[in-house]
Amino acid sequence: MERSLSMELVRVTEAAGVAAARWMGRGLKNEADGAATAAMRMVFDTIPMEGTVVIGEGEMDEAPMLYIGEELGMGNGPAVDVAVDPLEGTSIVASGGWNALAVLAIADRGNLLHAPDMYMDKIAVGPEAVGKVHIDASIKENLQAVAKAKNKDIEDVVATVLNRPRHEKIIEEIRQTGARIKLINDGDVAGAINTAFGETGVDILFGLGGAPEGVISAVGLKCLGGEIQGRLVPSNDAEVERCKKMGIDVNQVLYMDDFVKGDDAIFAATGVTDGELLRGVRFTGAYSETHSLVMRSKSGTIRFVEGRHSMKKKPLLVMQE
Repeated sequence: MERSLSMELVRVTEAAGVAAARWMGRGLKNEADGAATAAMRMVFDTIPMEGTVVIGEGEMDEAPMLYIGEELGMGNGPAVDVAVDPLEGTSIVASGGWNALAVLAIADRGNLLHAPDMYMDKIAVGPEAVGKVHIDASIKENLQAVAKAKNKDIEDVVATVLNRPRHEKIIEEIRQTGARIKLINDGDVAGAINTAFGETGVDILFGLGGAPEGVISAVGLKCLGGEIQGRLVPSNDAEVERCKKMGIDVNQVLYMDDFVKGDDAIFAATGVTDGELLRGVRFTGAYSETHSLVMRSKSGTIRFVEGRHSMKKKPLLVMQE
């Protein structure tokens, strides 16, 4: 992939982030998601690549754009798989909460897992704990491993978990170890990525979340030298059959190379609302201000990008003819 593609992709998440941020706190999550999706799709048309959506807004008959199998880009440039979540945290934006992102990931064609839209059990850690944890180990064993890897007492370790009734047992087991917990209402891509940045205060992520989000998280953690493991958790017979048709063993533990193959992948995200890692969009009269993260696994480069966009000259963050 071309080096310049990294910065081009930031333009995509910036546009989606600005569009979604207009809906912050208005209680309209579908409208926020629709705005982000439309903006992301528009800017993708200006990117020099031959992209195919492998993780998106749904199947062709479920989504008008950014559907699985849709072709993106100008039709020239590298052939890539594209995983998108135009608004990771629709409910977050609707309520004006923390850690909503516009996010995408790409890798060379054929290198991203085509994860079905169902639950996935996950565990994610930053670079220090790579190879030290396992999804089949107990909560206590994994927390002890992270504490040892990061030279901390277990009481100083912070685990992040989606605040859901299905996680009551995990939460209780964490509490029994003495470790601390940061419960999040939505947004487990942010939760996974945060484990690789010391300034967020998060050491490990546990629990069930969306499988597509697991793939996007894996690309981010690959760029950061972190790790995610997962196992699909079908909720009914139809989902089991879908996995079989896709050639995925539901009992299989998925490792980094299962999520994203090869050595080249790019992750980009723009903050929609404020979070531990990225600031949300600010509107200042004729301008919007964005805070984004873009990373490439091949080079190991991590960039934080601050943007100030003229909403008069580029109302949709795309130059108008």
